[in-house]
Amino acid sequence: MKTENFWAEQFPYPNNIAVCAQLPERVDVAIVGGGFTGMNAALVLAQAGARVAVLEQNTFGWGASSRNGGMLTPGLKAPLSWIRKTHGLELARHFWGWALESIDHVERVVTDNNIACDWRRSGHLALATKPAHFERFRSNLAMLDRDFGYRNGRLLAPSEIASEIGSTAFHGAVVDDVSGSVHPAKYAFGLAAAVARSGALLCEDTRVLNLQAETGGHALRTNRGTLHAREVLLATNGYTTNLNFRARSGIFPVGSYIIVTEPLPPALQAELSPRGRMMYDSANFLIYFRLTPDGRMLFGGRNNLSTTLDLVDSKRRLQERMVAVYPQLRDTPVTHSWTGKLGITFDLMPHIGRVNGVHYAYGYCGHGVSISSYLGREVGELLAGKRAASAFLTIPHPRNPVAFFERLFLPFVAQWYRLQDWLA
Repeated sequence: MKTENFWAEQFPYPNNIAVCAQLPERVDVAIVGGGFTGMNAALVLAQAGARVAVLEQNTFGWGASSRNGGMLTPGLKAPLSWIRKTHGLELARHFWGWALESIDHVERVVTDNNIACDWRRSGHLALATKPAHFERFRSNLAMLDRDFGYRNGRLLAPSEIASEIGSTAFHGAVVDDVSGSVHPAKYAFGLAAAVARSGALLCEDTRVLNLQAETGGHALRTNRGTLHAREVLLATNGYTTNLNFRARSGIFPVGSYIIVTEPLPPALQAELSPRGRMMYDSANFLIYFRLTPDGRMLFGGRNNLSTTLDLVDSKRRLQERMVAVYPQLRDTPVTHSWTGKLGITFDLMPHIGRVNGVHYAYGYCGHGVSISSYLGREVGELLAGKRAASAFLTIPHPRNPVAFFERLFLPFVAQWYRLQDWLA
């Protein structure tokens, strides 16, 4: 078994993407982070005529952008009922529609830039781990119909889910055809190539060591020299560091872990997932799984919020959960086990903002493929002067210094989630 990112091994970072051999002295906008957020922002800015540099400490797409499950599903991590209660029905409707539009945005980016990334409208299957969760699905669908005019989700009773999944482990489901899927490494690397073609400067292996305000902008000291920029965007999500204390205090990293099996026979693929849906369950410590484009079972999740679990141990735990869902895979070898960092905010909402003169966009809480792409576009439009406002600028952004003590704080959160799952 290999303890490395399967997606990037299968589709290595291309060597024909134009990167800057020398750090520029000055740009209009410096973007720190070469993932989906930074790349979508850079694409908008470069197309608007701005001189843009994207600074990535590794290769572009190295972080969560190429390590995830490749799933694009509707909604935000924060429950829609909570968003409505906290921010009102009008904003809740806006955020719901915005999240749906984020999936369409990725489809447009892929199509407009000819990115071959196995994009498809796969749909998703949300699976109830307990009967009470199935009733919650029922009430959520009724709310979406009544208050949001959304009728794409369909409730499937336990006796009906065999047409969607070859498992008897669940108590019903919701199926929705709106969702999509990609090969995340192909999308990330294809996006980097599109950004390079747009005229933005891609600076890989460039670690920002210090960020200092100066007259007319900011100085970014890196391992490759100093860059001066009128505006700076932090687009590092779960990999956000202390470059900007206030930005860091609004987010904390959580680990997500994934395994994949060897390629499965076509008949077994059809038995496990007849329609090739993206699938996840209803637990707080959820699992998510899908068939890869080459016919493997990808299975991800967490029962711990740590970013430092041993990958052999996480493989064992995930394989046990996979076999609980699919006993058919009991003797199927797992070929890869890897991890990546999610960026979690204290209200489970994405956020954009500006602190100490530095812009940031982050907090996708596990919905990053589509939401990070669309929020990157939105903050890029704000910086380019093509957009005057954003609903994400109107909501408060909770911050907490406990984010700097994850090793003490997160175990208590994990225990709370386990208790909720047990009581549900």
